[in-house]
Amino acid sequence: MEKEILEHGLNFNRRRFLSRLSLGLGSAALGSLLIPDLFSGSGAEDGLTPGIPHFAPKAKRVIYLFQNGAPSQQELFDYKPKLREMMGQEIPPSVRGTQRLTGMTANQKEFPLVGSFVDFKQYGQSRAWVSDLFPYTAKIVDDLCIVKSMFTEAINHDPALTFLQTGSQQGNRPSMGSWLSYGLGNENKNLPNFTVLLSRGIGNGQGVYSKLWSNGFLDSIHQGVQFSKGEDPVLYLRDPDGMDRQDRRDMLDNLAQLNDLSYQEFGDPEISAKVKQYEMAYRMQTAVPEVMDLSKEPDDIIKLYGPDCLVPGTFAANCLLARKLSENGVRFVQLYHQGWDQHGNLPFEIAKQAKDVDQASAALVTDLKQRGLLDETLVIWGGEFGRTSYTQGKLTKDNYGRDHHPRCFTVWMAGGGIKPGIVYGETDEMGYNIVQNPVHVHDFQATILNQMGLNHEKLIFKHLGRRYRLTDVSGKVVHDILV
Repeated sequence: MEKEILEHGLNFNRRRFLSRLSLGLGSAALGSLLIPDLFSGSGAEDGLTPGIPHFAPKAKRVIYLFQNGAPSQQELFDYKPKLREMMGQEIPPSVRGTQRLTGMTANQKEFPLVGSFVDFKQYGQSRAWVSDLFPYTAKIVDDLCIVKSMFTEAINHDPALTFLQTGSQQGNRPSMGSWLSYGLGNENKNLPNFTVLLSRGIGNGQGVYSKLWSNGFLDSIHQGVQFSKGEDPVLYLRDPDGMDRQDRRDMLDNLAQLNDLSYQEFGDPEISAKVKQYEMAYRMQTAVPEVMDLSKEPDDIIKLYGPDCLVPGTFAANCLLARKLSENGVRFVQLYHQGWDQHGNLPFEIAKQAKDVDQASAALVTDLKQRGLLDETLVIWGGEFGRTSYTQGKLTKDNYGRDHHPRCFTVWMAGGGIKPGIVYGETDEMGYNIVQNPVHVHDFQATILNQMGLNHEKLIFKHLGRRYRLTDVSGKVVHDILV
């Protein structure tokens, strides 16, 4: 070796070579301690080393406050006085165009425009328009980036919701949280990387289903873990009667040896993933009860989120839990709040929904900010598509409904390297079409990954001969909204 080096004209001797080699091995050993999966080989084929982002991230964690059922942007953030002026008039053909309609309104003979029943005001230095239904959110507008120009191809709930969460309308793909778990690894070995919290608003609304937090074709260790509001937040986590902590430890050790023999014989990576899940469940037995305990939260925090935060299973309680999970290193916390599907009786129902989420959503942003965590936590609020500018069904003086509208809808983002106090994108004066800065679902996903230090074009997993990614074959980062 020394001779070969000297032949290439390099100024190396044996002592120096061995010294450099020992430093390299020491660094490798340190890396394997800091990032246990560093040399596992997972993802290496596609240029991804688990636990190491592609570039310096702006955010460490994501909290996604998903408003399931599609909130009406006209009643919340997209102020359109023209709709009030034209109340009851037919939507112009030039505005409606040839866009697809759902089966619920396709046979309507008329499509009368309907303005919002609620008033709007401008707030903050950004002078953003916010509905009177959101008095708490109005107070934090200078912390928000309000994107009014989101759009999607999906026109029904299931494919639209699945598309936003997994990048595909068909399902059986990894959720966004699973992709982040795969790409970045664990920050806290005692808690899952990806957790899910559910709450329900008025009525039954649109349901949610486990495929939305599925790991798809990724290892099952990346699947979202649903936390419930019951006595056992994670099912089957507690030791059964008659088994103590040491018994469980001995059982897991023996099971790991048996699984290792199976792995050596069959080489199925899912065997290793199952062992990791068992070990995670063992560690969660101590970590989860501590994180889920809200009894030690101070009075000022309870007041900030509102009294509902002490009622398990409410949106407010889940927002407070999301903060606790996030500050304890959970990479992706997904909330689903059901009940936003107002095809009829919209004025009454949306007012109730807004009251359910307004205070707690604003409190979460405020809480993270005062703890110094907002800069490294990306908070997202929004649904799967928007609502039509015309009414669905009969229009009366004080009642109406709105159908699905994929062509434009509103979300907001805060923290995590997103520009605060801006409104991005614009719709036409009737709130039906985007006229400035459209943001496709894949653009939105690419931007989230970017803030977490991941290039959406390089976060790839090869499955059945094809390379898959969250953004499929499209998507671009929306740099205009980044700090």
